[in-house]
Amino acid sequence: MKNDNGIRVIHSAHFLKTARKLPKPICEKMKARDVLFRKNPFDPLLHTHKLHGPLSDFYAYSVDHNYRIIFSFQDKKTATYNEIGTYRVYGAE
Repeated sequence: MKNDNGIRVIHSAHFLKTARKLPKPICEKMKARDVLFRKNPFDPLLHTHKLHGPLSDFYAYSVDHNYRIIFSFQDKKTATYNEIGTYRVYGAE
C-alpha cells in the first residue's frame, strides 16, 4: 500500500508471521505508527534510528516503549518491514 506522497511498505514473511502473534493493543499501536511512517519515516514520534553492528543495513522505529519495527529502505520510496518485537529484535537477550 502506498499513498501518493508517502513510502510504500513491503512486509517480509517473517514480519507478517511475528505481527500476527502480537497482542491486540500492540497491533493497534503498530497500525497507527505505520500511518505516520508512510507519511514520513523520520517523524520525531517514531524515534527512527540507524542500527549498528550486525544490523547496520537496517533502521528501527518505536511502536511503543517496548516494541520496535526493524526495516530497510529498498529505495527512497520503498521500505521493507523485516521484524517487530521487543528489544530481542536487536539480538539482545
